[in-house]
Amino acid sequence: MAVPRILTLVSIIAVGLAAGCARVPGHQGFIIDPQLAAAVKPGVDNKASVRGTLGRPSFTGQFDENDWYYVSRDTKQLAYKIPRPSAQKILHVRFDRGGNVATVETTGLEKVAMIHVVKDRTPTPGRDRNFFQELFGNIGQVGSVGRGGGSTDNPDGN
Repeated sequence: MAVPRILTLVSIIAVGLAAGCARVPGHQGFIIDPQLAAAVKPGVDNKASVRGTLGRPSFTGQFDENDWYYVSRDTKQLAYKIPRPSAQKILHVRFDRGGNVATVETTGLEKVAMIHVVKDRTPTPGRDRNFFQELFGNIGQVGSVGRGGGSTDNPDGN
């Protein structure tokens, strides 16, 4: 009678632990409707009609307010790890000076930059000193180099 209870308890714990290892899908940003995005046409639409069709952009261009970006990203996350992008779509709408749509461009996951950490320490140029050299390295060094500011010598020789 005790064996089935232990077996049931162990299986419940195993299922609970396995559920923590499932990939968790997520979505960030704008939800791009393909039909509405295809309805935005260069030379036909302007800022008001694009805002009415797609809504406010995710962000505008940093250097030019005539660049509107609609960003949509799907992510997957395993347990406690950092979410990784699995799909991405960027709709870039560029306007001319008159406020009319000049170009509409769609890009995907190729715009994501993956940065892989090589070491847990950032290399820095300079001397490689240990703890005690860093701690006691300046003893006797204060005021010995340059002697600026405190010199009483007269440069004229008087």
